[in-house]
Formats: sequence, structure tokens, C-alpha cells
Amino acid sequence: MRVNRVAAQDATMFWLSARTRNDLFLLYSFADEGVPTGVLRALVETRSAEIADLRVRLRAVRGDLDYPAWVPCDFRDDQFIEHPLRRPDWPHLLDAVGELLDTSVDAAVRPWRVHVFRAVEGVPAPGGESEQATVVLLQMSHALVDGRRASAVARALFASPGIGTEAAESDPDTDSSRDSVSGRARALANHAAGFLRGVGSSEPVDAVVGLVATPVQVVRTVTRGVAAYRAQRELARSTAAGAVPPPPSGFTPTSLNRSAAEGISRHAVRVIVTDGDDMRLAGRTVTVLALTAVSVALAEYLALRGESVDRLGAQVPMAVPGGAHVRNNYRGLGVDLHADEPDLSRRADRIADELAERRIRAGHPLLGAQERVTAVTPARVLRRDTESYPLDTPESIAGHTVVSSVHRGAADLHFGGPVRFTGGFPAIGSVMHLTHGIHGLGDTVTISVHADLAVLPDIDVYTELLRVALNRVSAIEPR
Repeated sequence: MRVNRVAAQDATMFWLSARTRNDLFLLYSFADEGVPTGVLRALVETRSAEIADLRVRLRAVRGDLDYPAWVPCDFRDDQFIEHPLRRPDWPHLLDAVGELLDTSVDAAVRPWRVHVFRAVEGVPAPGGESEQATVVLLQMSHALVDGRRASAVARALFASPGIGTEAAESDPDTDSSRDSVSGRARALANHAAGFLRGVGSSEPVDAVVGLVATPVQVVRTVTRGVAAYRAQRELARSTAAGAVPPPPSGFTPTSLNRSAAEGISRHAVRVIVTDGDDMRLAGRTVTVLALTAVSVALAEYLALRGESVDRLGAQVPMAVPGGAHVRNNYRGLGVDLHADEPDLSRRADRIADELAERRIRAGHPLLGAQERVTAVTPARVLRRDTESYPLDTPESIAGHTVVSSVHRGAADLHFGGPVRFTGGFPAIGSVMHLTHGIHGLGDTVTISVHADLAVLPDIDVYTELLRVALNRVSAIEPR
């Protein structure tokens, strides 16, 4: 059987899931046209069989002597769950979603799950109306997908009748992603594992591959480490010469950034559905306008709590090119929200300029040197580092909140009825206990709020501040 070893970045996501919730949750609202749930379940089972990313699970290697591998698997009945609500309305739906955000899938069993809520009343719709809807929450392991890849999988799963699943990956990760050293190691391992044939699986082979390859990986880690050090020095010289924007300066934590070691009391979510035209002002992106609105709402909310903050920042994930076998291809950008600028038009421009500089620096080839070190780090070493990574809040943080922005394409999806809007809930991390998802679909842009009620107990107050801020931002002059 072909074995597809997990990339180091993706393995890190898998191991981190044992310490903190980091699954991706994609929400879709469809008009409920009364299609029987059994038909929808059969559709998910049939479609998932055609989507490569939904036909795999992880197989761990004993003792972490090598990275886990993606192996084929079939759909299981418990991957489609219909949830009854105490009352089938939008507020109770949001409560149920919050509870689900405190769960995780086991990628070693099945890395995804579909949660379905039928005949939900009062669901927001474009234009401010409400309707009865089928609401779907697609839950996926972060080892399996990042934000862009998750959106492609969802698009394939919920494609309208007559539309194929080409948006998904055409084939699982292939052995071509593994270097020649691993190939030779596997050939040796097949011989060395002869004494373990009675086990009846390829796990012993994977373990021996790790043992054979580890010395070579150590050498390559050291070699690439030296190259990374040289790259850091070159980047510093380029920065000093003005050829590369300087690194972002950190931010002082607020009451929203307490340590995850204290635990998360309860996940809560809220969703604001807007007309996309209000978030697409000439000269400014949806992401910039959303960041501007968050800067206003966050400053006002902290002021209500008696906190005076000189600077506010947000961590913004940025997609980067990646190898064919790497599923998580992004970097987090620490962006100053320029909350000290009273004029919202100028603030939006400053945020746009800041975001552009952060992207230039994050996309510089020299920054990839450290990632190339991680890519060849032995599995046992990387897992040890992952398990020992501190979760306490440091004195300086990359941002006070997360703002993740993904456009999910045309509104041509269908699941028992046409799609109305989509949302998503970036995970609460070890430091940031308030996150925002910005998701476009067709003519709508949805702003989703995800918070830990222990640090933001009055989420409705914050959401209303954000709603008002969005209206203010949509009224600023075009650039």
C-alpha cells in the first residue's frame, strides 16, 4: 500500500490538537426545502468518496520514529450527525455551535465530520431578512487542511447538482513528495522488518524507516540550521538597508489574552451577515475594512472594561505557496491596527500599508529557511518540541486577536437547497481568546466572532460594537 508521510507542519498541527482545540469549523447556511435528511446523508457519503482529502486518515508510527502517514479509509456513519435543538431557532443554533467548538476529531480515526441542523428558524439571510434553513458545520482536522484547502473541500462537497468535485485535490499526497533518502530507507526497512511480518501491518516498516532515516535527518537538520542562521543575518542586513520592511513589534497583552493554562470556560459564537457591497469599497480590500472595524470595536470594548490600550494588533494568517504534500501553507502576520488614528479613512489606509509591508516581509525567500529546517527535523524531536511548547502568555504577543479572511467563491453551492452565506470560527489559541472569521460567498460577507466567555463574558456587547463599527467603516470615503 502506498504510504504518504505527513509534512512536518501538518504533523505539528496533529500533535498540537492533543493540547488545544485547533480544528477548522466551516458554517454554511442553505435554504431548507424539505429534502429528507437520509438523502442528505447519502449525498455526503457519495460526494466524500469522490474527494481525495475526505478519503484518508492518519496512521501514527510507533514511538514517533517517523512522521504519521495518510492512509486510505472509507466513510463512517458517525461522520454525519444530525443535531436536534432544544428550540429550532438561530440563538439555540449558535449555542450548539459553541458547544461543538469544544470538540475535536481524531485524525487517526477520521479527520472530518459533518454536523447538520434542520429547519432552523430566524437564520440571517442577505438583505437583513430571515428564513428557515439547513445549517451545516463542517469540522476538519487542521492536520488535513488549512483555510484555503478547507474551503476547496467544502466547495467540492456541496457543489450544485451537475457540478463535479474538481475543486478538491485530484489525488492524495504521493510518494514523490518524499526525498530519495526516505525512499532508500523504505527499501532497507522492508528487508529489516522481516522479523515483524507477523504483526500484519506496515507499522513496523514505518518505524524502521524512521530509525534508518534519523541519522541522515539529523545531519540535514544541522546543515539547514547553518543555512537558516546565514539567512537570518542576510535578512537583517537587507532590513537595515531598507530593502525589506522591518519586523513587526510586539503588543502588550490585555485582559483578553490570559494564559490558556487556566482553561477555556465556554466557547461562544456570534455571526454578522452583511451585503458584500458594503465591504467592497473602492481602493480597499474586505480584509482591510474588517480589520478597521475590529480596531474600533476592540478599543471601545476594552474602554468599557476600564482598560486603556496604547496599541492594538491583530494576527492575520497569510497564504503562502507550498509543496504539493504540505497541507498547511500560511504564515501569521502581526498587524498594527493603528487605534491611535482617529480618522477612520486614514486608519484604514495605515492598516492597508501595514498589511502590505507584513506581506512583503513574510513572503521573502530568506524567511523560508527556518521552515526548511523544520521540514527535515526528526519526528521524535519535533513532537517533543510540540509537547513542551509553553502555553503561558508572554510579555509581548503578535496580536490581541485573530482576523482570518478567506473568500469562498461563488454562491453556487447546494445542500437540500441553495446556499445563503458561509462563516467560520478560527480557533481560540493559547494567547488569543477572541477571534474573527471574515468569509465571502457570492454577494455576502460574513463576520464571525468566536470567544471564550471567561475572558469576554458579554459577547453580545462586543458583537453590537462590531456591528456598529462595520456600519461606520462602510460609510468612509473611498481611497
